Amino acid sequence: MHKDVQEILFTEEQLKARVAQLAEQINRDYEGKELMLISVLRGSFIFMADLVRQITVPCKVDFMAVSSYGKGTVSSGQVQITKDLSEDITGQHLLVVEDILDSGNTLSYLLEILWARRPASIRLCTLLDKPERRVKPVKLDYAGFSIPDAFVVGYGLDYDEHYRNLPYIGVLRPSVYGGEE
Repeated sequence: MHKDVQEILFTEEQLKARVAQLAEQINRDYEGKELMLISVLRGSFIFMADLVRQITVPCKVDFMAVSSYGKGTVSSGQVQITKDLSEDITGQHLLVVEDILDSGNTLSYLLEILWARRPASIRLCTLLDKPERRVKPVKLDYAGFSIPDAFVVGYGLDYDEHYRNLPYIGVLRPSVYGGEE
């Protein structure tokens, strides 16, 4: 697997440090409130697990699975909910936890659905932000790192369900997915 990574963008240590910083900010912002963290599966599960362990305000967790990529490397623009929330979110303070904000198609669709369920508030936390690929405007409240337009894997992010278990985030060699080096 490591041989398929062209370059490491963020080491395991850098990820741990940034997650701790994000948690500190979230703890300050939600002091005195109960928070519901919603992990957007599957890519965010490792980030969410590390983040929630550092959240000190009362919190609950739930999970949604949405898909817009299929087996490709670029969002199809077609968003589909494959697993919905288990909890009622009416009146709750939500923190949507995502692995990467890319085109904005998936998250703008998801946020529209969540707002229709009448939560008290919604904020968005993403580990990675890829602003140059944005097609739809999405308000980002917490971002771990801004990254260039490259296909990244590791720390929960995958290509065709592989590489999620890498402890770092790296750029996948284009030759792995049929691109040019």
